[in-house]
Amino acid sequence: MKIVIAPDSFKESVSAERAARAIARGFHEVYPDAECVCLPIADGGEGTVDALVAATGGRKVSVTATGPLGERVAAFYGVSGDGKTAVIEMAAASGLMLTPAERRNPLLATSYGTGELILHALDQGIRHLILGIGGSATVDGGVGMVQALGGRFYRPDGKTLPWGGGELATLSGIDLSMLDARLRQCRIEVACDVDNPLVGPRGAAAVFGPQKGATAAMVAQLEQGLAQYAEVIRQSTGQDVRQVAGGGAAGGMGIACQVFLGATLKPGIEIVMAALGLEQALAEADLLITGEGRIDSQTLGGKALSGVARLARARGLPVIALAGVVEEGAEALHAQGIDAMFSILPRLSTLEVALSQGELNLQRSAANVARVMRIGRRLG
Repeated sequence: MKIVIAPDSFKESVSAERAARAIARGFHEVYPDAECVCLPIADGGEGTVDALVAATGGRKVSVTATGPLGERVAAFYGVSGDGKTAVIEMAAASGLMLTPAERRNPLLATSYGTGELILHALDQGIRHLILGIGGSATVDGGVGMVQALGGRFYRPDGKTLPWGGGELATLSGIDLSMLDARLRQCRIEVACDVDNPLVGPRGAAAVFGPQKGATAAMVAQLEQGLAQYAEVIRQSTGQDVRQVAGGGAAGGMGIACQVFLGATLKPGIEIVMAALGLEQALAEADLLITGEGRIDSQTLGGKALSGVARLARARGLPVIALAGVVEEGAEALHAQGIDAMFSILPRLSTLEVALSQGELNLQRSAANVARVMRIGRRLG
């Protein structure tokens, strides 16, 4: 029997890698000869580097980069086991969590550090980049990232545009002649699970600005700046980028990746599944076990759990999901290919205790699932 074990992380409790190993241990208690293939997954956001590094036997690379407010921060990215792919989380260098709540200000925050991570990967000879853009502190349209990569953005007086979304309204020109030529040799995939445009009521400023500390006045200033940014892009490239789906993701990083890096925006779980070779792993499998901390209505969207379940369903594989909590309404996931869902909590406890025992509870639950399967075989 071959079992593919592909859980997401159980946030604040167990990483995806440790979760997969715990499930495998539990299953082996009952089926010691079962072939368990552990492929920890992520949806393109937090944990994507760890998941891909673990699944491919890769490594993490430490880099000192420019933080959201210009400070130096200890950042990182991942390299796949074959050394050909770099996995970069924007949050590692330009993330909201790198800035204390009282200092968060998207008028000042820059994505420059994300560009530095890309540069470092290019220097290692890597030409396939996967960029997760969740959790950013910025609404600078990705300008900071492009500046780090050699792009030049100018004010009317010819001076270089300073960092931060608050400066975009003064943008008058773009010069890409010094943009790193190695980017033309790259395949760049951006994990993006939103379709928000650059400007407008669903745009980067209106939707994501308040999440990053913007007041109503700041949102108006950012909206004006992004509109000017879109106009200068139109003048420079002939492209109308105002309403491009996903262009407003991560404060406009989505549009910068498309226009200046030639990147493709895709749902994060699709990129991760392809990078892990999940479809090939499922080809000869008998069962898929997945899981995450909470199964709820959001799981019906682009999250990792529903993505792997749909892939397994297309191959006719049974799917079992383990979760810390299975919320009301989760049964709608049966239609997406999840055959059974189980909470791993054995008893009522405090949240602190439940989080601390996540790995043990996963192992116990997996063993119980295996025992039920054994009973089913006897009855069948």
